[in-house]
Order: sequence, then C-alpha cells, then structure tokens
Amino acid sequence: MSAGARGASGTTPASTLPDRLTAFVRALRGHGIRIGPGETVDAAAVLAVLGLVDRERIREGLAAALLRADRQRAVFDAAFELYFPLGVGELAGARGASAGDRDELRERLAAALAANDTAALTRLAAEAVELFGRYGSPGSDGWSAHQTLDRLRPQTLLARILADARAGGVGGAGGGVGGGLRMGFGGGLALGSGAAGAGGGSGAGLGAGGFTERLDADEIRRRIEDFRDRVRTEARRRVAERRGAEMIAERGIAPSADQVDFLVANREQLVELRRTVQPLARKLATRLAARRRRAARGQIDIRRTLRRSLSTGGVPLRPAYRRHRPARPEIVLLCDVSGSVAGFANFTMLLVQAMRDQFSKVRVYAFVNRVDEVTRLVTTGQADPAELGRRIATEAAITGWHGSSDYGAALGEFAERHLDAVGPRTSVIVLGDARTNGFDPNAEALRRIVARARRVHWLNPETPSTWGIGDSAAPVYAEIVDMHTCRNARRLGELVTRLLPV
Repeated sequence: MSAGARGASGTTPASTLPDRLTAFVRALRGHGIRIGPGETVDAAAVLAVLGLVDRERIREGLAAALLRADRQRAVFDAAFELYFPLGVGELAGARGASAGDRDELRERLAAALAANDTAALTRLAAEAVELFGRYGSPGSDGWSAHQTLDRLRPQTLLARILADARAGGVGGAGGGVGGGLRMGFGGGLALGSGAAGAGGGSGAGLGAGGFTERLDADEIRRRIEDFRDRVRTEARRRVAERRGAEMIAERGIAPSADQVDFLVANREQLVELRRTVQPLARKLATRLAARRRRAARGQIDIRRTLRRSLSTGGVPLRPAYRRHRPARPEIVLLCDVSGSVAGFANFTMLLVQAMRDQFSKVRVYAFVNRVDEVTRLVTTGQADPAELGRRIATEAAITGWHGSSDYGAALGEFAERHLDAVGPRTSVIVLGDARTNGFDPNAEALRRIVARARRVHWLNPETPSTWGIGDSAAPVYAEIVDMHTCRNARRLGELVTRLLPV
C-alpha cells in the first residue's frame, strides 16, 4: 500500500529530515537514553550513507548509532515508529466499511498468521484500527488499540489456525495476502518498506515439519502478540498525527525496564527487570572496583611531595601519596518484604547478592513485623524476585500475630537479637516505605543501629511528597538516617554506586 492509498486528512506537517532526527533523539533522551551530540552526528551520517530507500536498514543503522544497551531497544522501536512511520494518513476506502467485515478480516488475519506474512500483518493492523479503533466525535476523533483488539479478538484464532494446519488447509509461505507498504513523510520524504514490503511471508506455514503441537501453539502465540504490537503501533501513529509526536512519545511509550517504578511494575515488567540483575551487578561491581583503586592511592603527602620537588627546582612534578589499603566493607540489608514494596526489596537483595565479591561479608534480613535472616535463601535461590519472595514468605519467620508491616517491632527485634551482625566496618541499608500501619515507629531502635554501624542509609521507593502522609513515619526516620528516594532500577544503580563504601 503506497502513501497515496491513504486519505489526505490527518497528514503530518512538513518537516525536514534533520528536524525529524533531532526530535527523535530528543524523545529518546526524554526516556532516559543518554545520547550526546557525537551520537546524533553519527546518526545523521547513517542517514546520509544508507539513504531513504530501506526503512528497516535505517532502523538498524540508527539503533547502532544511538543505543548502548539492549534494554533500550523497545523504547527506540516505539519512538522510531512515531518519527519514521510506515505511512501517513488513513486508509482510503476503509472508513465506509461496516462491522460486518469483521469476519472477512479475521479470515485474512488467520491466513497471514499461519503463513507469517509480515507485510500482510502490517496492512491488516492498519485496516483493523481503521475499522474498529475509531472513537469520539467527528473532528476530535481518535483511535484505540485496546478497542480494536477487543473487537477483533485475534487471540481466539489460535485453535482454528492449529486445526487448519493439521488438516493441511492453511499454510505455505507468502500467499499473496496483501502487498507491501510504503511510508511517506510530510515534505516529500518517502521510504520504502524494504524486504518486509515484498508481500511474501518471512516464515513457512505450520504443520509442514516435525514440530509438535505445543511448539506450533507457542509460535502462533508469538505471531499473534506481534500482530497486537503492530495494532498498537498503528494506533499510536494515527494519534500522533493529530496530537503531535512529541506528546505521544512522552506519554504513550512504555518506559524501559530499568525506569519502571518498583511500586507499579506488572508481572511482565518484573520479568524484564529480572533480566537486568546480572548485567547491572557487573556494571556496578566494575564501578566499585574503580572507586576502590582510586581510594587506595590515598591523599597527597605534602611533606614528601615538597621533598621530592627539591630535585626539580621546587616544582612538584611527582606527587607523593599516603598509601592506605582499605579493607572491603561489610553490608547488612534490612528489607521490608510486605505488600507492594516486596518487589523492590527482592530485586535489591538479588542485586547486592550478585555483587557479593565486592564485600567481605553480606548478610540479609527480611521483615514484615518480625525479623529473620534470609542470607541463605538469597544465596541459594535463583535470580528471580518472585521466586525469592515466595521462599522468604514460606521459609522465614517474618510475621507474628498479624500480617501488616510494623517497622517499630521489626527494628526493635533486630536491635535486640541481631545487632551483633553490625560492626564498625558495616554499612546498613534499610529498604522500605516506612509505613508503620499506625504502630509505634520505635525511633530509638534505629538510633541503636546507627550508633553501632559505620553508616546507615534508607532507600524508600515512594516519592518525598508522600513521606509523612497517612501512616508514613519517613520524616521520623529521616531525622536519624539519610533517606533516599529509589523508585526504579536505574536510580538504585546510581545510589549503590554512590553510597556503598569502598
């Protein structure tokens, strides 16, 4: 489908390619991706070398120039679809289609899913949004991916596709289900869709090889989810044409896993966050090792430096340092594992445990209203926050006669029973939202811990604006220890690098 197949309404205003590229980079920066002037110049060079013919080559070239980590790719792809869209405007002729065309569209969708015809799936996503996704009044209407998918229900095609594949009625590559798409920009820019626009499928049909039915089902589920993503992309593109790509890039693109708030992360985001534990641990361990090497040099010895300078006419060309060999510190984690803060605490426990080689000793304590040491569970458990939380809940004594968090009772029990774990080389890190459920915060117990430890830091997943509201005792504890906001994995990494001793 060419750009001419779309209606004239809703087209984006004309813009030059440099303006589009800089706006694209600005959107990525807004999502926390660090891109400097050098990377932006490299991206412009990529466009100059690759030209504007193959859109997928442009996508991969810009990704190579602008990204530094795999976890940034989802944000990059979503923003790329807004600033370098596959098409402009609406499908000509689809506005007059009726809801009765749903069955015919599902027929073509089933064939495209069975054949894995990516070009046809892209076209069908655009048709589905046009047919089922429109809402609102004329002149202020928009498009909804949720409404489109709710009416089309592609997930219900799974059993039918598998049955047709077993019967040999559906399959084969390509199949001529729709042609290639072209993209167009305002201002006369136009990109071809490359290999994806050839009309042929990128994979063979099902049932032709030795795949088991379960593997076939998993593959169809993957293709259906890919189609759902195409519908979301098309809906975002259309809304961006009316409301501006900048606003949709800011509000309509899901943040990367390391920027998702611990308190609102869903199951899928926690699974993605789990994959960042080991890479983040290696990165932070490298930073701590570098800090330790710098600290080992010590401070400049003025007397020895002046004595050395006598041989160079009083010019201190070779400074002398007071060498010192700091011992590796000890870490004690005191973690609230109740309610919504459990994901934050479990992730942090796994992160620090993965960095255990940087410390002489790591001990972990969990609590709800009672405290129990869970170092063994953290050490022997898999790198899965959900599994760690389940094991702590079933194998550790962290609750008493009620199941609500009680910081006062937990801090008091730790000060009475486990204070021997804290010494002059120990840094204590408390993880929790400081919400006491109306119980006594027991600030004196925290003071006992502070008096014995080398330093104590409190990481709170809530924003400072909520501290002290309701049952929050954060202001009480913040008067005794340094309390830091820690809402996502990126912030956690920054705090670990800055706060942990060397």
